[in-house]
Formats: sequence, C-alpha cells, structure tokens
Amino acid sequence: MRLIVLDTETTGLTPASGRIVEIAAVEMLDGKPTGREFHHMLNPECPISEEISEIIGINDAMVADKPAFADIAQAFIDFVGDDKLVVHRAEFDKAFLDQEFFNIGLDWPHLSKPELWIDTLAYFEEKHPGERCSLDALCERYSIDNSKRTLHGALLDSELLAEVYLAMTRGQESLLMDLEHKDSMQDLTVFVEKHRLRIIKATESECTEHASILKMIASQSGNRCIWQKLGEDDQIINE
Repeated sequence: MRLIVLDTETTGLTPASGRIVEIAAVEMLDGKPTGREFHHMLNPECPISEEISEIIGINDAMVADKPAFADIAQAFIDFVGDDKLVVHRAEFDKAFLDQEFFNIGLDWPHLSKPELWIDTLAYFEEKHPGERCSLDALCERYSIDNSKRTLHGALLDSELLAEVYLAMTRGQESLLMDLEHKDSMQDLTVFVEKHRLRIIKATESECTEHASILKMIASQSGNRCIWQKLGEDDQIINE
C-alpha cells in the first residue's frame, strides 16, 4: 500500500487571490515513510504580500529564480502516480492544484477522483468532534513533536502529517495492508497470532437455538429461509 502525503503553501487564501509557492509530497509504503519525497519552492508569478511572507517564511526574493508550476507539473504527476493522497484540509490544496493545472492546460486525473483523496481534517472531525483540528492541534493530540514548526512549511508539514495519519489510523492500516498482501493470508494461524485476533465461536446451545429460529422462519415463509439455503449449499460444498 503506497500513500502520498501532500501539502502546499500559497500566496493567498483562495485560487482567485493566490498561487502555489511551495509543494511537498512524501511517500509512505506499507505504513512507513520511505524517505522519498517531492519538494519544490515555486515562482508563483505574482507578488507575495508581507502578511503571507510572515506566515510561510517565503518572500519574492527567495523564489525569483525558482521554477514555475508548469516546469514541475509532470514530475509531480509522475511522483504521485495512481496512489492515494493524504492531505489535511484537502479541499484547500485540491482547489489550488485544480487552478494550477487549469492554467497550464494539463490534465491530472486525481482532480476528478475524490476516492483518491484522504482528508485527515474530515477524518479527525468525525473521530473527535468539537476538538481543535489544526495540524498543530493534531500533533498535540497524538503526542507528535512539532517544535520545529515555527513557520508554515510544505515539507515539514507533510512529514508531520504522515506521523499524524499513522497515529490516527494505527492498527487499522497495518491490518488492511496485510490483507492486501497475499503472503500474509497464506497462513491464517500466523495472521491471527500476529494481530492477536480473538476468534469467538458459537456454543453448542447457541447453534441449536439458531437452528430452531431458522426452522421457524422457514415454516412461516414457505421454506424460503435464505440462511438455511446457504447452510445447505455450504454442506454440499464441504462434502
């Protein structure tokens, strides 16, 4: 399972008032950061206000000789591939990327596939309704060291978000990743022991009671109890 954790810094709050000035994406494979990253400071081809510079720590002079988005767009597409993106407040980054790709007339399939976007903001709000939901708040909630985050920065924020995402989904992701690898399912006993899954089987009396209920359903439905039919099919297969 490959995931790409993405973040951008922009010169405004909406695509109508700003452009992307920094973009970063870090790769996670099987629930672990691989060290592979895509990171570029960009010339936004528009002035950066002092107010924005104070927030992101980037000014006009710093990006005067940097590539424009058009220069790195294809490399970005190639890095992401067909894999899912993990983004905090995904609609914000998606809107800016949509505008950037529109400006250069290049198609990026992710923009029309919402299933490829995992929004950690939406996930967190569902899991912890009412709590503060900024990236700093999430780092605090999951005990992740963000002391180096004195300014907004796409690369550092992507790295922090990767840690946050792993903390938010701990246990679930590792289980899903093992299910996607055939080798993990070749030996069910090893799989169960690895994840300490507890298998609870019905007792003999519970099975008897279950059979009795199915018999009653069959009687009242004119022998159209689908659960009973499934049980008969299983028996034939096993024989």
